[in-house]
Amino acid sequence: MGLLAPVPGGVYCDATIGLGGHAAEILHRSSPTGRLIGIDRDRDAIARSAERLRCFGARVLLVHGRFAAIASILKQAEVPGFDGCLLDLGVSSLQLDRGERGFSFRRNGPLDMRMDQSEGRSAADFLRQADDGEIEKVLRDLGEERYARRIAGAIVKARASQDLSTTSALAAVVARAVPSRERGKDPATRTFQALRIAVNDELGELERFLEAAPSCLRPGGRLVVISFHSLEDRIVKRRLRALALGDDEAGPCLRLLTKHVMTASAAERARNPRSRSAKLRAAERLPS
Repeated sequence: MGLLAPVPGGVYCDATIGLGGHAAEILHRSSPTGRLIGIDRDRDAIARSAERLRCFGARVLLVHGRFAAIASILKQAEVPGFDGCLLDLGVSSLQLDRGERGFSFRRNGPLDMRMDQSEGRSAADFLRQADDGEIEKVLRDLGEERYARRIAGAIVKARASQDLSTTSALAAVVARAVPSRERGKDPATRTFQALRIAVNDELGELERFLEAAPSCLRPGGRLVVISFHSLEDRIVKRRLRALALGDDEAGPCLRLLTKHVMTASAAERARNPRSRSAKLRAAERLPS
């Protein structure tokens, strides 16, 4: 939160509002006049954060939508620009801890994985329709799964004789296909991660957001991105560096606030085990 540096009177964006924890902190630090626009693809997240942030009244505007649409959301809100924007990627506890959302192999439920259940095809739909080559590519490219070919073949073979529409059914197929185990990691971890990223087009959304977000910041406005996957962090690193170096005709538009990636402290990891893979990068909008 220190890098975002919220102040009274500022206008901020929490582009993945989730349960509203970061948003509440931003609103506290920018009291009494700071404002916040919160975005999330998950309608459940919007409902939960609305309840949590009710005490802040008209200082909060919540929008159900994709964070890649930040420019149009800014325009619709009739705000000239943000003094800070936070993007906290990955899956929220609201999604992981509810078996009916289908994100976790640890909880049985329908194999859905969509962050917005009102659009797109579920993970079960993808596995039903894709051929083994498509499945292998997703597992290899998005999950960095070394046994992608074996798992893809096992999925195609299994779906011919059984229903793979639940998380437990898929996890069992993957477990049988993987010939070795990593200590402390379930064999289905990378498969589930890859399918989630594919179903929600997470890398495409991130790239589109990074294209749009800098122009949504006021001069001096800050962009803070927290990622949890090496592919995400690579995209963030390259894009922020390009904008800071001025690789396009417009010249530099950002100043990097983090020379190197920041990770969670030992105390934070002990308090919040999910933060162990978090990577933070930040930049500031330069004057036009």
